[in-house]
Amino acid sequence: MRALKRALAVSALAAPLVLGCAGLAAAQEGLDASWGKGQFVANGDGSGLGDASSTVSSDGVSHADFFVWSDDTGVSGSFTGAGATWQNG
Repeated sequence: MRALKRALAVSALAAPLVLGCAGLAAAQEGLDASWGKGQFVANGDGSGLGDASSTVSSDGVSHADFFVWSDDTGVSGSFTGAGATWQNG
């Protein structure tokens, strides 16, 4: 009985997510979703900046993340970016 209750609970929670994703996948215009997170640190050890962001639109998807760190030994950093575009029609 416990397994059945868990299966029903998971289904009840997953159904809106599945339906929402299906709606996003079917959308051709007006779709726009983005997310971003950044952080800055400055202290006696050095200073740094980092960021990650993603975007989904009717034209495509993109993701980028980077960091830059500076201290007594110099400056270092990294960048990663990816994306895809498509034509609706």
